[in-house]
Amino acid sequence: MLPVNPGGHAAYQNFVVTNLRKYYPDPDAFSRATWDIIERFWNLDLSYTDELLRSKYSVFGPKPRTPSCMQRSYLLSIDFKVHSLTDWAAQLKINPLYAILSGFEFGDTPGVGTFYDFLSRLWDSEDSNLSSHLRPAKDKRIKKPAHKGTKAEPVEKVSVDQLLEQLETTSFVLDDQPYSSLFKIYHREFLSQSIAKGLIDPSALSLAGDGTPVVTSARERKHPACNCSEKGITDCSCDRFFSQPDCDIGWDSSRDRFYFGYDLYMLVAAHSESDLPVFPLLNPASKHDSHGFLETWFRMRAFLPELHINKWILDSAHDAMPYYIYCRKNHIQPFIDLNVKRGVKVKYKNDLTIGEDGVPVCKAGRKMRHDGSEPSKGRLKFRCPLASRKYGCSCTHPCSDSKYGRTVHLAMKDNPRLINFPPRDTKEWKKEFNARTSAERSNKREKIDFQLESGRHRSTKMWYCRLYHIMMLQHLDAWDLPFESPLRKLILEVA
Repeated sequence: MLPVNPGGHAAYQNFVVTNLRKYYPDPDAFSRATWDIIERFWNLDLSYTDELLRSKYSVFGPKPRTPSCMQRSYLLSIDFKVHSLTDWAAQLKINPLYAILSGFEFGDTPGVGTFYDFLSRLWDSEDSNLSSHLRPAKDKRIKKPAHKGTKAEPVEKVSVDQLLEQLETTSFVLDDQPYSSLFKIYHREFLSQSIAKGLIDPSALSLAGDGTPVVTSARERKHPACNCSEKGITDCSCDRFFSQPDCDIGWDSSRDRFYFGYDLYMLVAAHSESDLPVFPLLNPASKHDSHGFLETWFRMRAFLPELHINKWILDSAHDAMPYYIYCRKNHIQPFIDLNVKRGVKVKYKNDLTIGEDGVPVCKAGRKMRHDGSEPSKGRLKFRCPLASRKYGCSCTHPCSDSKYGRTVHLAMKDNPRLINFPPRDTKEWKKEFNARTSAERSNKREKIDFQLESGRHRSTKMWYCRLYHIMMLQHLDAWDLPFESPLRKLILEVA
């Protein structure tokens, strides 16, 4: 039987008011934090979930639970920090508030199997993982960095330039993705609502990105899929069976240890008031951020064409020349921190070098000072720091006979990685780059506040379900509530 939700969101609101009057006639029985959750869920319209998932149910059989109620209940379990669906199903049976806010009659709540069945309907693939359980044992492992707090070197077989060229010619279709339904619900009911409320500017969006480790298991679980051991062969190269095939071993620079799981790459609206997430991608733990960003970016660009990105704000892991060339070609302003390991002080016009902040350094070792810019020509102007129009150059070995001093024009076309607008040593660049921490704050919300890693799931399907619903809660928490609670008034009214 197909799910039916007569009355839609208005019927849910009336149901909540009626049952809260019945079980909690005194609104002061709840703390302020609990009231905040109640208000947000009472105002949250999930009608699109019913519409989207209707076709995924059979016309035969018993009447199913309403999809919007199932989703609302799963969101509540995350918000109330109940990490196990088994525990949550038990809580619904003993706690009237959880059942009422979900939209279920107290005493008639779904079991744990119904929740897993619902989450499977959000996953548009018969396989719970993205890759096969059978694959060769890895011969190339991530190496521990030499210095504490630094990221591991990439182990990818393709360069950033090769990957960028490959992804530019790849056509990403949303309906081909196993997380398609999850993304559509998130986009329609949360991301679009945040845009409509003015929390995200889709016409000129500054995008910050960062990868973060997601630990899924204490160790890598695998076993041989062959019978070589029975033949006395103890060191065979046959395929292994991996229980979590989309995960592998990576290096966590913040915890300074190896871990098994995913590398979550999150794209965030950098100047949004609450560091709102835009688009995520779960990669294997060994994926380097320079590759993770590109994989995430091209998918986001295909799935969210209404967003016009004008700035990239990224850390030094993304400091690669192909990034800057791509930005110039696509009219994106890059704010990327320089990675000293990749070379900074390069020769420019024979007798000058460019420092790590993009400012030329003269033969005497002094940083030259800004003397204007010409964006139309793509160049910056610098002059000698010791030169004076009145007294000339006070340097013991002047570079020029002119009183104005030595002048240098840095052309962006010569080295777009080191020469950009605005220059790295300006207040404007530093102020914009500081917004990069929004990606770190967003990741902190997901991992610490909403306890992403506490899911302890074994499939990519379940990790994506948990991740997307946490992102939904991040948007929900950012929406302003009415100054005076209409729900509280309705409960206090005499029937």
